[in-house]
Amino acid sequence: MEVVNEIVGKNLKIYQNDEYFKFSLEAILLPSFVNVKLRDKKILDLCTGNAPIPLILSEKTKAEIYGVELQKEIYDLAVKSVKINNKEQQIKIINYDVKKLKDLFKGENFDIITVNPPYFKTFKETLINQNDIKAKARHESTLNLEELLSISSYLLKTNASFYMVHRTERLIEILDVLRKYRLMPKRIKFIHAYSKKEAKLFLIEAVKNGHNGLKVEDSFYIYNQDLSYNQEIQELFK
Repeated sequence: MEVVNEIVGKNLKIYQNDEYFKFSLEAILLPSFVNVKLRDKKILDLCTGNAPIPLILSEKTKAEIYGVELQKEIYDLAVKSVKINNKEQQIKIINYDVKKLKDLFKGENFDIITVNPPYFKTFKETLINQNDIKAKARHESTLNLEELLSISSYLLKTNASFYMVHRTERLIEILDVLRKYRLMPKRIKFIHAYSKKEAKLFLIEAVKNGHNGLKVEDSFYIYNQDLSYNQEIQELFK
């Protein structure tokens, strides 16, 4: 069922559908990790879903923001989400295949690229969600890591930043592929459910043609022991 929800603490509304893959806390953590500079004029969010990241970023910058979503059903939700927030002049949603973006944009075009991508590799023996829309959001059936980082490197300006949230189990692979496509890891922040719980997710910033030097920032801890949100998370909702 299609509903309109609020992005907590952001004074933003978003269209969702219970049958599809709804946005999660990562879609709030990632834009909070993004450093937007005054000189940044064009931002691209890949695998944009129903557009939570473009909407949140639009509150941080006046830059032009593009969101790309392959699945038509989710794209339609994103368009409605942009419209209900009166953001049509700043945010443009495109129903397109990320792998083919060279057909739409020239190289060295964006100041920032963000992505909350499919996390899981797709193998024949992998148990895929029976809901095809959810499966494509979670698994690399239409876009894999190498394809994602290749097109991102092509579209980013030199010294521009790439931001991603992903699973820690794939960290080494991600670092290798980032460097392969001249995206130098510069900042990383691990996300823990609780203190003393291992991190399952991380946020990373990489700079195209950047220099060596990776900074590991203090971790995000989502919950206190009483299951209330940690103070740092509560600050994101204000």
